[in-house]
Amino acid sequence: MGVVPYTVFALCGVSAGGAALALRYLAHMFQLNTYKPNVQRQWARANARALRRLWIPVIGGWFFRPKPAKKPLVYTPRMKRLLVVAALPVSLCVAGAAVALALEAQWPAFGLSLAVLLFAAPFAPQILLLANRCNAPAEQTVRNYYTKQAVRKLRAHTKLITVGITGSYGKTSMKYCLNALLRVQYNVFMTPEGTNTPMGVVRCVREGLSAAHAIFLCEMGAKNVGDIRELCDLVQPQCGVLTSVGPQHLESFHSLENVVKTKFELADALPDDPASILFVNAEDESIRAQLENYGQLRTVRYAAAPGFGADYWAENVTCGENGVTFTARTARGESAAFATRLLGRHNVLNLMGAVAVAHTFGVPLTEMRGAIRKLAPVPHRLELLDKGGTLIIDDAYNSNPGGAKAALDALALFADRQKILITPGMIELGTRQAELNKTFGAQAAAVCDAIALVGAAQTEPIRQGVLEAGFAPDQCFTAQTLQDALQWANALPNARQKIILLENDLPDNFGG
Repeated sequence: MGVVPYTVFALCGVSAGGAALALRYLAHMFQLNTYKPNVQRQWARANARALRRLWIPVIGGWFFRPKPAKKPLVYTPRMKRLLVVAALPVSLCVAGAAVALALEAQWPAFGLSLAVLLFAAPFAPQILLLANRCNAPAEQTVRNYYTKQAVRKLRAHTKLITVGITGSYGKTSMKYCLNALLRVQYNVFMTPEGTNTPMGVVRCVREGLSAAHAIFLCEMGAKNVGDIRELCDLVQPQCGVLTSVGPQHLESFHSLENVVKTKFELADALPDDPASILFVNAEDESIRAQLENYGQLRTVRYAAAPGFGADYWAENVTCGENGVTFTARTARGESAAFATRLLGRHNVLNLMGAVAVAHTFGVPLTEMRGAIRKLAPVPHRLELLDKGGTLIIDDAYNSNPGGAKAALDALALFADRQKILITPGMIELGTRQAELNKTFGAQAAAVCDAIALVGAAQTEPIRQGVLEAGFAPDQCFTAQTLQDALQWANALPNARQKIILLENDLPDNFGG
């Protein structure tokens, strides 16, 4: 047949490889987008410029060689099924070209195979979503099977007390604090780390919950109206903790009103029973306003300061670089002094919420002292690290307006050190993203000695806020990568020992 068919077959192979790389990259993003087609489409629209590289004939997909990921692709059974179905048309075309070559077929077979493969990479986003749609019935069957197993396990545990924990921020830290205090008296099971989605909770229950557990702490996350309701239908909490309501995930919620509505789906789900209690952050104005609609529900309010109509509050709060001391008081006249290694006033608020729950569940205040003293920061949430004389406050898990302000307040405690902020800014804030980042910049200017912004485009509003607050322009550096920012910070003159706040770390599915 000569050289030409073999050349065409080689082109088929190159095109197939490019399509495979494109599918793998897109599947990784789809996993980070929680397998939600609408979220994937929004991501694709936001990254349309980068995805145009797929349209380069034959080699477009090779531009998507996987780069080191902070959260790598996990080949779960679902991902494997998705990749097999998505790769099926590409595989069939390569196989067809190979058969045509072996049988010394003429140009039509090669032409058809090559034509399909040339467009496999450009249409990889559509191919992946089509494969997901094809797999949808099977995936729903699998989800139903595992969900029913988890539900049966939960319903069979008739003495288990399930506590749902939600909020725009603070829910994971609250969960860890509460776990430590309740363990003084109870056998506690909690969803690990930041697990807070329905299938994540299902897996935790199936693999970890036992008949010996007395209390189940279930963290509940949400990006859309109805997400908390879905989790409540699954675990049926008897009690709930509402840590905060704020402008987070506004890209999907669209308004603060929808955030409030969704967080209070936890309150709506609590049973009409005297033993059912909703513990709330009394300092949050949005929560206080919404509680007027829940007069029939027993509520316990906590705060980090006197007032706010709280049932549990803190007094004599002293924050320093070695942690916090405070006195917890109750509306019934009880009190106890505590000390913790956790940084910042906002952790006093979390601890008062945990104290309120544990004390209501029968744990004496004095018996909580040891647990509070031993509490370690949740990884990447205001975690203080010593890097050879330079201190790092690692608050890189995610960022929101309330959490970012709390992190700056913690940074301000280190008055004798050179305070440096490194941040890529806050995302998923919808139409208010620029405004809230600009405010963050002004707040940072009031605390920091130097600021490094990672990524010019999304941090421009922060830079505007920083400079408009009168910050020295030569002390505000814009870096392309986190490593560039760290190198700049480390190269700054050592007038004093440094402390660096790492505020937020953008996910792999942000940017092209």
